[in-house]
Amino acid sequence: MHLVGKLTAVSLAVLTAAVALAGSGPAIAQQATQPAQPAQQTQPAAPAPQAQPPQQDQPDDGAATASPALQQAEEQLANADRELKLLGERVEKAREDDTLLAELKVQVDALSGQIITATVAMRPRLEEIKARLTELGEPPGEGQPPEAAIVTEERKRLIAERGEINALTGRAENLSVEAKKLANGITATRRALFSNTLLRHTEISAATLAEAVTTTIGETQALSRSLGSWLTFAWNYKRVPLLIAIFLSLCAALIFLAGSRRLFAPFLRQNGDEEEPNYFRQLSVAFWSTVIPTVSATAFAASSYFFLNSFNVLRPDIAPILAVTLAVGVVLLFVTSLAQAVLSPRQANWRLVRVSDQGARMLFISIVAMALVNVLDYLAGRISESLGSPVILTVAKSLVASIIIGLILMSMAWIRPMLRQDEPFDAPGRPWPRLVWVSLLLMGAALIAIALAGYVGLARFIATQIIVTGAILVTMYIGILTGKSVSRQGAFAETVPGRYLERRFNLEQVALDQIGLAAGLGIYALVLLFFIPLILLQWGFQTADIESWAYRVLTEIRIGTITISLVGLFAGVLFFALGFIVTRWVQRWIDGNVMARSRVDAGVRNSIRTGIGYVGVGLAGLIGLSAAGIDLSSLALVAGALSLGVGFGLQNIVSNFVSGLILLVERPFKVGDWIVSGTTEGFVRRISVRATEIETFQHQSIMMPNSLLINASVGNWTHRNKLGRSEITVTVTYASDPRRVIDLLQEIAAAHPMVLRNPSPSVGFTAFGDERMTFELRIYVADVLTAGNVRNDIRVSIYERFRDEGIGAPFPLKIEDTTPEEEAPAEAEPSPAQEPEPTAEPEEAPESAPSRVAKRGSRRG
Repeated sequence: MHLVGKLTAVSLAVLTAAVALAGSGPAIAQQATQPAQPAQQTQPAAPAPQAQPPQQDQPDDGAATASPALQQAEEQLANADRELKLLGERVEKAREDDTLLAELKVQVDALSGQIITATVAMRPRLEEIKARLTELGEPPGEGQPPEAAIVTEERKRLIAERGEINALTGRAENLSVEAKKLANGITATRRALFSNTLLRHTEISAATLAEAVTTTIGETQALSRSLGSWLTFAWNYKRVPLLIAIFLSLCAALIFLAGSRRLFAPFLRQNGDEEEPNYFRQLSVAFWSTVIPTVSATAFAASSYFFLNSFNVLRPDIAPILAVTLAVGVVLLFVTSLAQAVLSPRQANWRLVRVSDQGARMLFISIVAMALVNVLDYLAGRISESLGSPVILTVAKSLVASIIIGLILMSMAWIRPMLRQDEPFDAPGRPWPRLVWVSLLLMGAALIAIALAGYVGLARFIATQIIVTGAILVTMYIGILTGKSVSRQGAFAETVPGRYLERRFNLEQVALDQIGLAAGLGIYALVLLFFIPLILLQWGFQTADIESWAYRVLTEIRIGTITISLVGLFAGVLFFALGFIVTRWVQRWIDGNVMARSRVDAGVRNSIRTGIGYVGVGLAGLIGLSAAGIDLSSLALVAGALSLGVGFGLQNIVSNFVSGLILLVERPFKVGDWIVSGTTEGFVRRISVRATEIETFQHQSIMMPNSLLINASVGNWTHRNKLGRSEITVTVTYASDPRRVIDLLQEIAAAHPMVLRNPSPSVGFTAFGDERMTFELRIYVADVLTAGNVRNDIRVSIYERFRDEGIGAPFPLKIEDTTPEEEAPAEAEPSPAQEPEPTAEPEEAPESAPSRVAKRGSRRG
């Protein structure tokens, strides 16, 4: 019976696991069901169906929780598998189409990313399962007490789900490997296709050339018939769409031309009045007079083709010819504009290179001739492809074009364009330097030799790169020189935009230099972002390749196991800058609107403004880090290192920072208070993170660390209010009436308008001196900061009143040392004329302690 019970329990457990996993994994459910059958057949106990439903409740909930994610991942992998197979079939069919292969490569890379994403989504669930299995522990062994049935069932369910996730991960890894192999195969196929195209050999013979001449005549007639029939059909049956398309194309051309001329007139103008334009002016005019017309022509060509194609005017055989015609026209305009900008054959003062007038004209003609031959060869080749002409015709045209370009290069070696520094532009030129002369001869001869050897495709590719890539590199060099010139100190202020900004916003030289630096960096970025893709396109790369690389550079820069996203970093910086700007705006708004209208104390306003700044900048930093894709939990190591640094080198910095926060919250003093700490006395101007700025009465700014102000005694004259007491010491001789002196001092104090009546002024008879009596006038003022002026006024009033009352003299009493023998006759016969008069001497007795106190009070004022 004991064995029967065990078999029954095992069969129930296996059935429960099978039912729980039936919805999420068919294969695993079948594996769980197969061992359950013998157990049921061995012991078909009746209580089993009754005990099964209670045991199914708990596993069903967990399975329902894990099943949707697993099902979604399985569906994604199944779709990825089907799509990968379809892409493989398309790659096999497109082995001769480089453009289509580039697009398929991008799709394969995107599919590989989707496969990885599907597995990454299951990692959190796998970690949860591992953690839960760790909590449940290992099942009890033999001889140990049995565990609860619900724990056993949960462990089995989790193990089964973990197996499904692991199987799913393995399947995703296999698909990722297949996608990687397919992508590498596409790359290899494209590389082989490019090499075969360039290195394809063609036999050059008289019969081949004769056949090419005959075929050329037939192609010319076919082209004439195609164009004639298309124009006749378009005029008879699509006249209105044709005219509308032509009208819209002309309007687009006029808009681009007028807009570019109006917006960029300062950069395009080459006035004959400017006899000596500076180097920056020459560079900027050369760069923009090349780029802007080229961009405008490109926009016109694209709009013309778009309108003609949108109105269904073009035929399938005419559309490629028109597209290539517009494209080669743009290329020819670009090369011509660049040669005109650099060489300037008619205006030597705008010439960027120091060559003679005759040399500039010859070089200009040679460059334009090479460009014209190259674009005509390319146009003729596309016409032959469109009309289905034999390949030999295209080979013959490219052969002739390569030989002509080679001859032009060799002829350029005999031009004499060089000038000395002291020679005028109209002087006869000198030969090229030997290195340039030899390079031109070798390039021309090599181009002719490669073409005659039968490698016409390679010769045509080299000729195209010499012209187009060379023109792009020259334009890039001019752009880089322009950026370097505009970022030079003081250069931007001399430009048209610089003078406008200086007039409009009253900018100083420092601000203009900073704007010039930013403008120079912007020109660098524009040159690199615009011209590097053009060079890549010239060297056989496709647009899809450039887009894929740009996406990877902006989103997936891998350094070891770390992935950096430039877009994320830029977004993080942008969000931090926005948060910083919003924080500053909130500070100004609260300070200028809320607290200003509430008549809040200046110190409170400063504390609130500083606290808002700390909180705002901290939040902006957290938002910026999150937007940049930086996991804040990964900063725990940095926080630990900082904690260690606080214990050693950063202790004082953190102490000052915390002390600054305490000063802002507790506010023992605030901005504008008059404080005294040790030998430092002055007004608080600013409470920052590390130190407090104190301005002394000599207008010296002292940065005192916050920790010193927290740990030391600080006297604050204006802590609760600005009410303060001030003392004025007066000394008179013993011949003066003390009561009269007291009455006069009280009257003088009461007469001053800034002396408070409550508390009322008082006079104290403070000391008997050797020759004088000392009195102290104590007054109260509403603002202790004005006490110095009040004391000054009262001293003047005391002097004038005592003088009118005959008390004291207008000068201090001088006492001379005498011997006892000289003093005796003087005491026996006193002279009324020599009797000393009482003296009112405010702070004129350096030996008196109250006088020193008064002087300290005067310095405080």
